[in-house]
Amino acid sequence: MVTNQASIKRNGIQDYVSIRATAAIILAFSIYMLYFFVATPVITYDVWKSLFESIFMQAFTLITLIAVMIHVRIGLWQVLTDYVKPHRLRMILQYVLNIIAVAYVAVGLFVLWGV
Repeated sequence: MVTNQASIKRNGIQDYVSIRATAAIILAFSIYMLYFFVATPVITYDVWKSLFESIFMQAFTLITLIAVMIHVRIGLWQVLTDYVKPHRLRMILQYVLNIIAVAYVAVGLFVLWGV
């Protein structure tokens, strides 16, 4: 049996479903935020703060941040394997960009939950 070591035990179907599921979550968050901006006549600091104080919005934002990270990691892997041919350079770029993606989620946690 031949396994693809470059994909870290993932397969094309799993990547396809993951990309589509995370895109749906990101789209739902974007539509919700667009609705908020259209439906709120005046957006002040207090309105913005009260929006993100609800546990629903904090959880929805956290789920969206994680979805963005997964979406970025799979997308970067696909793009880098297509366009960066030297293996060592591709691995270094993947490592650095994955660290940045995880850092974005960590910063989002600190900002969102005030940890």
